[in-house]
Amino acid sequence: MKMVKRLMSLVLAGAMVLGCVACGNAEKPATENGGAETTAATTTYTIGICQLVQHDALDAATQGFKDALIEEFGEDAIIFDEQNAQGDSNTCSTIANSFVSNDVDLILANATPALQASAAATNTIPILGTSITEYGVALEIEDFNGVVGGNISGTSDLAPLTEQAAMVKELFPDAVNVGLIYCSAEANSQYQVDTVKAALEELGYTCTLYAFTDSNDLQSVAIAAADASDVIYVPTDNTVASNAELLDSVCRPAGVPVIAGEEGICAICGVATLSISYYDLGVATGKMAARILRGEDISTMAIEYAPQFTKKYNASVCADLGIEIPDGYVAIEE
Repeated sequence: MKMVKRLMSLVLAGAMVLGCVACGNAEKPATENGGAETTAATTTYTIGICQLVQHDALDAATQGFKDALIEEFGEDAIIFDEQNAQGDSNTCSTIANSFVSNDVDLILANATPALQASAAATNTIPILGTSITEYGVALEIEDFNGVVGGNISGTSDLAPLTEQAAMVKELFPDAVNVGLIYCSAEANSQYQVDTVKAALEELGYTCTLYAFTDSNDLQSVAIAAADASDVIYVPTDNTVASNAELLDSVCRPAGVPVIAGEEGICAICGVATLSISYYDLGVATGKMAARILRGEDISTMAIEYAPQFTKKYNASVCADLGIEIPDGYVAIEE
């Protein structure tokens, strides 16, 4: 009988030891899947963010994206690897390739060169673009139908370009010559000015394109445009946005008003704009990212567009140039 009791005690002790080991293992990561580290309680996602350059519009889109994902998953569940290319397309490629090497769970490509670099770097990691005007142009897709397919989707900052042209007519009906300034290295800037130029010419304006290749020749191009133009139009161009003070230093003293493609540029050098909220655009992109991380197929996700556009004006520039803005415009907050 004593022998039986001793054997029972040993069996119970062994069971307790095995139970403790099992409890300890439950606290360790259960699996590893790329950048996502899964535990019994949480899943952590690593998100690579490649932003072309620092300026208000792109900064707002990135912040909206991050805020949306934190709201969806919680701050502890998301690791952001946020990198800025300082306006250099080659640096975008370096950043995108580093994300691929680190096997991140998803890439946010903020602006066209960042999207192009990310698309070249991987065809497996999900890529969401934002602040992209036209995906068909950016990715050289003929007959683009709104769905990129593969591992790419995102949001577009495309404003109604014909309505921006109509804004020129509304504010400056007596103008004759309109100069359109843009960076020729940005494919979507070319698309915008071509579209706006055609619309302006239908309204009776004489239009001239003034292209520059980088910030080094923007000043000389701006001076030439200001000398020959009654009004200047600039699209949602990242190089212009990063150098809007330079454009203002040329156009405002010359008395030449600027119609801008987005609010960030207008807030510095423009008279008026028909613009979107880039923060809200980033939030929409973040919600798309959450759906992808939860398992939705990115290849079937259509590009999403800003739901609302607002006519805005820069009170300071308008006062300096003696321009009266009609009803229906909202002042840009300083």
